[in-house]
Amino acid sequence: MSKKAAEHHRKAAEHHTHAARHHGEAAKHHDSGHHEKVAHHAHTAGGHAHHAREHSEEARKVHMKEHGKK
Repeated sequence: MSKKAAEHHRKAAEHHTHAARHHGEAAKHHDSGHHEKVAHHAHTAGGHAHHAREHSEEARKVHMKEHGKK
């Protein structure tokens, strides 16, 4: 795997980790009734998930460019 594709995979994993942390925070605040904080963390988690998908797509593109059918 190229360094560029590997870096996209690492970035995707980092964003998934951040998204999971924010979902956990949202759940904690939901249990205590702090719904504005729930909304904040859920929204932030969604942003990280979006960026993870973008990096996954870029890794796929790099891989296909290097190893796909011509």
